[in-house]
Amino acid sequence: MDRMISYEGRLPEADRAKRDSARGRVRLRTVALPTEHGGWSFTLEPVLLGLLVAPSLAGLFIGLAATGAFLARHPFKIVAGDRRRGRRFPRTPYAEAFFLLYGALALAFALATAATAISYAFLLPLLVAAPFVVVQLFFDATGRSRALAPELAGSAGLAAVSASIALADGWPIVPALALWALLAGRAVPSILYVRARLRRLHGETPPTLHVFVTHAAALALVCLLAWLKLAPPLAALAFLVLLLRAFTGLSAPRDKGSAKQVGITEIVYGALTVFAVAFGHLPG
Repeated sequence: MDRMISYEGRLPEADRAKRDSARGRVRLRTVALPTEHGGWSFTLEPVLLGLLVAPSLAGLFIGLAATGAFLARHPFKIVAGDRRRGRRFPRTPYAEAFFLLYGALALAFALATAATAISYAFLLPLLVAAPFVVVQLFFDATGRSRALAPELAGSAGLAAVSASIALADGWPIVPALALWALLAGRAVPSILYVRARLRRLHGETPPTLHVFVTHAAALALVCLLAWLKLAPPLAALAFLVLLLRAFTGLSAPRDKGSAKQVGITEIVYGALTVFAVAFGHLPG
């Protein structure tokens, strides 16, 4: 299971990067940009939702800071891995440079947020989410980023960005935290679903009950939030679609397609969920 990663599996591109590095060649794109589809999706979904329902300059800066932090994670893993092996490859100094560049951009946008936000309330969700991010970085540094725990922790922590953007626009704390709950409820079951799909693609027969249970629990959470008027009813419909998608995707006798197709399809579902939630918020 530790070799699984949401939305991608082990990419041939990553193998080529290691081989090129050993030969003295460096593909800058493989050092500068993460290749996993899931990481991009779980980073941009909170940013997109936050800016759609609570657009502001400070919110834009939060989104850019979150993107910079996400980009910094990839070279950080490379540097940490090379140091763990006790070796420096041709790619190592480039990874260090990109890590410092992305980190500096994230810090600059964070300071810009502090200067433009109407209050420092936007920091609350980020502080609460910090332990989740620490867990993910710990697994990254120890070479176990593909384990289930860091994937769940990282996606749940990133979802807090939507609440932070809403607070930067002056939202009350409870509706802002509801955005976090919605996206965490979308991310956690989806990770379990994608991991099960990837195992099926590799010819295994993974357990699926926990996938269906977490999807049903997420749907129940969204229905409760909608009943409390903290989420639009359209969000419940979007989560029902996700539950049906899980049943359909894991019920076929044989799984066809590829890991890339699963990842791209899941990005589409994530985007549709975000737009459904945002559209549902328009009347209010």
